[in-house]
Amino acid sequence: MPLALAAILGLLLLPLAWALVAYNRLVAIRNHCREAWADVDTELKRRYELIPNLVQTVKGYAGHERLLFEQVTELRARAQANEGPQESQARDENALMEGLGRLVAVAESYPELKASSNFLELQRELATTENRIQAARRFYNGNVRENNNLVEQVPSNLVASLTGFARREYFQVESASEREAVQVDM
Repeated sequence: MPLALAAILGLLLLPLAWALVAYNRLVAIRNHCREAWADVDTELKRRYELIPNLVQTVKGYAGHERLLFEQVTELRARAQANEGPQESQARDENALMEGLGRLVAVAESYPELKASSNFLELQRELATTENRIQAARRFYNGNVRENNNLVEQVPSNLVASLTGFARREYFQVESASEREAVQVDM
């Protein structure tokens, strides 16, 4: 009798133990996603700090491109202020990247600007920052993939649906034209 009771108790506790393990995995991946997004956010802030310097440097050489400078400044402010969901932030970041591409294209028209050590250093810093943003985005998206797998796959989806865990959105480029690399000819 005690052996049968222990077996029944064990069978009842096994699903509970599994549910606890599944829940803890979901919590861990949620925290990884939050941490990864914080890394993306840090790199985006670094970009926001570089952009005004780049705009001012180019503005000194190409003052007649006032509208472009205003657009890039406005896009930067909008992207920096956006604290909404990742898909909203991605949309603003994509628009900012397009504006920066136009700014760099304008800079190519000015040989003395292309030779300026300030411009070259800012351009190098921006390229480094963009590489860091891409690495942080890949890390974030890897965590989102893991989260989405746990939320959608059986049997962990049972625990996810009961405890409020949901799919997350990837931070990705939205249109094919934005996927094209900006051509810089120095």
